[in-house]
Amino acid sequence: MSKKRDYYEVLGVSKGATSAEIKKAYRKLALKYHPDKNEGDTAAEEKFKEAAEAYEILSNSEKKARYDQYGHAGMGGAGGGFGGGMNMDDIFSQFGDIFGGGFSGGGSFGGSRGGGRSRVVRGTNLRVKMKLTLQEIAEGVNKKIKVNKLVNAEGVTFKECQTCDGTGRVTRVAQTFLGAMQTQSACETCHGAGKMIDKKPAGADANGLERKEEVIEIDIPAGVMDQMQLSVQGKGNAGPFNGVAGDLIVVIEEITDDKLRRDGDHLHYDAYVNFVDAVLGSSIEIPTVSGKAKIKVDAGTQSGKVLRLKGKGLPILQGYGNGDLFVHINVWTPKSVSKDEKEILEKLKQSENFIPSPDRTDKGFFQRMKDMFQ
Repeated sequence: MSKKRDYYEVLGVSKGATSAEIKKAYRKLALKYHPDKNEGDTAAEEKFKEAAEAYEILSNSEKKARYDQYGHAGMGGAGGGFGGGMNMDDIFSQFGDIFGGGFSGGGSFGGSRGGGRSRVVRGTNLRVKMKLTLQEIAEGVNKKIKVNKLVNAEGVTFKECQTCDGTGRVTRVAQTFLGAMQTQSACETCHGAGKMIDKKPAGADANGLERKEEVIEIDIPAGVMDQMQLSVQGKGNAGPFNGVAGDLIVVIEEITDDKLRRDGDHLHYDAYVNFVDAVLGSSIEIPTVSGKAKIKVDAGTQSGKVLRLKGKGLPILQGYGNGDLFVHINVWTPKSVSKDEKEILEKLKQSENFIPSPDRTDKGFFQRMKDMFQ
């Protein structure tokens, strides 16, 4: 699958573009690749849809902020079951005001329609929380979830609205001191859909919808973060009168790991070694996000030393490679000792070798923290 283009690149605007500049850039592309000007041109159709998808994200402050932080992965990313897939009805229903006059306001590639066009009603979004372990976040995961949502009732049929003749709009003429003024508004009978329920099966509501449970499969990309939101397009509630379905918003909830602490793409682990191993040196086993690893503790290791295991952290969501795993060495001091142990320690205490004598190579806490992130 080809890589999805950057939304700013698609619209030809900078990342700091204002909402007015974004709208202007989209309108220019929408008019250039509009179906009424490019009948039968599949390449133009794709560019038209691509521009609409980019505008949908960048014109929404919440979605734009998520995209600026996480890129396509924050919107679900290409190939992950999120984003894209916009159909022509969806585009015209959401962005009809962009096109202005001069076009039919709708139609399809391969044949445009003249005259008015009814409004496609969009369904509401659904929001679910998804709990993930650190290992699932590290590897990426495919999840199946059950969602209780509104769907089009089986057997429901529609007929043209008699009030607006299926256009979804009504025109009114009022006499003013300036003369006759014509205004157009959404039809109050069908709420702009241009349709009305003809036959409604038992259990369906006034919009021809019923509530059902659906199993939805979701691909979660590796490296997602706590409270990150992914949007699965078209998996929300169905639109009234056979309209466009809303989206399913998946909110990530990271389950706190018992041993590893997360810091962005990096991980931290507190390793405890006994006094003898710190003096003589040893090898210890530590947990990683994918299993276990053995590391060497050099002889004479001081408490507070930090060992850095490159690439043993989490995948970088907007980039390549992985973060690092930082192992913090803590020398364990016994809380109580036996009589014999005390005698041995008292003898060791007299040795000049056990008198603290740090040099420049023995760094303090703040210097170790500084070095760790360089």
